[in-house]
Amino acid sequence: MVVLATKLYVEGDARERSLDSLRSLVNNEIGDLEVEFDLGVRHDDFPSVTIEGDDATVARNVLREEFGEIVPDLEAGETYIGTLDSWDEDGIVLDAGQPVRIPADELGLGPGSPTQIRERYGLVQHLPMQFVYGGGGVADAEGDEDKDEDEPSRLADEERDRLYEWTRGDGRLNVNSATRAEVRATLNRAGHAQDYVTIERLGLLEQSVICTENTDPPGLLASVGQYLPAELRCVVP
Repeated sequence: MVVLATKLYVEGDARERSLDSLRSLVNNEIGDLEVEFDLGVRHDDFPSVTIEGDDATVARNVLREEFGEIVPDLEAGETYIGTLDSWDEDGIVLDAGQPVRIPADELGLGPGSPTQIRERYGLVQHLPMQFVYGGGGVADAEGDEDKDEDEPSRLADEERDRLYEWTRGDGRLNVNSATRAEVRATLNRAGHAQDYVTIERLGLLEQSVICTENTDPPGLLASVGQYLPAELRCVVP
């Protein structure tokens, strides 16, 4: 079984659509292999994929590479993926199957509080993010760090590079609580088919609309925000 490092947190009809979307994504990745798979969702909203067949080992590795994996135990110095759970003036908390606090001075994303950094980089809640586990910095249920461990966790260099790259382009509109197909349909329905280059999938329900050179991300947010029951954040170069 592989527990994918992306969350399925919507309810009702949206949950069924999201499950169908995830099933299609998984099938696209491993459908040509000699395997059968069963898709489920854990109590903490992380999807699990149970795989059987001759190519099961290969299929599990493919899914780990594509989505990242939530593992039961974290080892110091290793890189993992967690989803953005909460933030305050002291840092952010990622959900990696257990809450992991990253202190503000370990974000490595320039000046400002975690809240200001979240605004600057368009970090929507539940965004999958890479981090290096420090051996300490595990948060309790309230998000408070365990003070018995000295070594904090930090954002991975690859994650910092990715976020810095976002600020060097033509602007982005980041969205959560919607599949890529739902975001595309909303943009097109609202008359913005010519205002974006592509929609980058960040997670199952987290997308990044890459704007054209002449598109103003805050203007795009104002135009489509009423149609998307989601959190939307702009990245303005």
